[in-house]
Amino acid sequence: MTASAPKPEDRRRIVRDSLGVGIATGTYGVSFGAVAVGSGLDVLQTCALSLLMFTGASQFALVGVLASGGAPLSGALTALLLGTRNTLYGLRLAPLLGWTGRRRLAAAHVLIDESTAMAVTRTTREGARTGFLTTGISIFVLWNLFTLVGAVAGTAMGDPRTYGLDAAVGAAFLALLWPRLRERRNLVVGLLAALVALGVVPVTAAGVPVLVAGGVALLAGLLLRERAGA
Repeated sequence: MTASAPKPEDRRRIVRDSLGVGIATGTYGVSFGAVAVGSGLDVLQTCALSLLMFTGASQFALVGVLASGGAPLSGALTALLLGTRNTLYGLRLAPLLGWTGRRRLAAAHVLIDESTAMAVTRTTREGARTGFLTTGISIFVLWNLFTLVGAVAGTAMGDPRTYGLDAAVGAAFLALLWPRLRERRNLVVGLLAALVALGVVPVTAAGVPVLVAGGVALLAGLLLRERAGA
């Protein structure tokens, strides 16, 4: 990896592609806003989640557990489990981006799936930084803006189940998961985790099946890693 800056035309392409991802992802915050208020949160609590947590999968996991009657602790643990992947992203991006101190701390807040993807595909440090910041900041701004729009709209229109918005949580997870199912291994692990989760639904509280599914996926990942290293 060289430290030279990308050519001007490459920078423009990186910014263009990153903004495209940012706009497409950020506007989806309207769904989170509507679902969150339908789950019992008020507009301020909903906006605070997007502002402070800012990781879509974890946010949807938390409100999904609350909407199904689960305990807040189960929702928090589910959100935390999904958010641990960001730690792995950080380990990968820290040497790539080369930031330290306050810059690294600030960058950690916009460390999400999309900003990571737009950084790791670059061939220079400056290109990686441009892709990371453009994607992360654009999503952060738009996600929070559209969270507010969705929360206000959700409050005005009442029970989201009337409009089928209660299915948005499951749809959101499927949308996040779908691109990763192209590999046969991921598909098998996903199906196994789903089957185990469905099996424990009748005997566990709301939110617990998601944690169990995550545990199955984690165990499968460790076993596959050991097998690859053997």
